[in-house]
Amino acid sequence: MASMSSTDHGLITPENCALLLVDQQPEMFAPLASDVRELLLRNVLILARAARIFSVPVVLTSQRTPAFDGEVVPSLLDVLPGVNPIVRSGLNAWDEEAFVKAVRDTGRRNVLLAGPWTEVSLVFPALEMLEEGFGVYAVEDACLGLSRVGHAAAIRRVEQAGAVSVTALQVLLELQRDWSRGGHSAEVLALLKEHRRAQGSATALTGAAERPQPERRKRRAQT
Repeated sequence: MASMSSTDHGLITPENCALLLVDQQPEMFAPLASDVRELLLRNVLILARAARIFSVPVVLTSQRTPAFDGEVVPSLLDVLPGVNPIVRSGLNAWDEEAFVKAVRDTGRRNVLLAGPWTEVSLVFPALEMLEEGFGVYAVEDACLGLSRVGHAAAIRRVEQAGAVSVTALQVLLELQRDWSRGGHSAEVLALLKEHRRAQGSATALTGAAERPQPERRKRRAQT
């Protein structure tokens, strides 16, 4: 196994990370309210388009079980032509040898990870990759728990194990980093505009638990 590549002064770059999108399937999104579904999928598409803009390697997976047909949402496949999902039957993507091989073949030891069911799609592979020395960046607003409590518990669990929580917008801007770099500024600005529109349509409905506000933390400290 290759030694872990460092970040650039703690930052991710197009050269030191890969994007892993786990089980982005219509069945995962179908139970959600339309505005929540739209915002969640838009964040996933921002990640995918950022990866395409900056030539970040992408690995897709899906499940084929009695409940899931193995198909990935078409709009994501449209953004990533030529990237074929690795289809499996198990709950944990890291149990699938083809997925493990694909991740290792990227040559990247820092991974951006998103899966619509946080408690399973995100947590299971994240914990195993952390044990193997990968730097795991959980894209929190591109994931959704089966409940708010479940989502919050899943994010805490991977953070406590050593993962770092980020957002889709944070990933996009961190990859850009300097507006003078390369010829990607126009594409990145277009994605920023889309992100703002999405935030305006459905702001607090993604299922992510609200973090304590500074005032609440201050009151706790005084008690």
